[in-house]
Amino acid sequence: MIDTQGLAFRFAGTSSTLRFDDVHVPAGGTLLLRGPSGSGKSTWLSLVAGLMVASEGRVSVAGTDLGALSGAQRDQWRSAHVGVLPQRLGLSDALTVFDNLALVYFAAGLAVDRGAIQQSLAALDVGGLAQRRPAQLSGGQAQRVALARALLRRPAVVLADEPTASLDDAACSAVLSLLREHTQAHGATLIVATHDARAVQAWPDAPSLNLPAGGGA
Repeated sequence: MIDTQGLAFRFAGTSSTLRFDDVHVPAGGTLLLRGPSGSGKSTWLSLVAGLMVASEGRVSVAGTDLGALSGAQRDQWRSAHVGVLPQRLGLSDALTVFDNLALVYFAAGLAVDRGAIQQSLAALDVGGLAQRRPAQLSGGQAQRVALARALLRRPAVVLADEPTASLDDAACSAVLSLLREHTQAHGATLIVATHDARAVQAWPDAPSLNLPAGGGA
């Protein structure tokens, strides 16, 4: 499902280059991307999501060589196949919770599926918050809304960047359980970037890609 070979990323205007070990994650598998803040976890996720282009090497997801796609093609591919839960949630305070999720359909050029949005929010126990603005949510509620957005179109690949950061134990447990349930129910491939021991313990048998301190973003 996810294969990387000789993957490296060079930051523009610098001589700093991040190099990553080769990875193979089978369909339906889980990989823990481990390392402290600044080790390059977010960069690796961005490369696999097609948000950034590798300086060297190859990224293949479900048989698609991301380096062979144009920017517009990568955007279209990502919209159809990948759900991203970013470290900075990226919810627009100018929009309601419902409309934040509706943006997923607008970005894909699709008609908004109101029923799917309500179902996704309800599954994460935030269905009653659809007309609130993100600024009116607690940290745990905002995290659930962002997760509902990431899982809305039942993506084949889910990329979660520090999904438990700043969450208390109860909210952490809920978010991790929901990630497990979705990936198991839909056979999705899951990548969790984390330096939180609670997240590591949630997948005790999952392989890890360990990044050294001081690697990059």
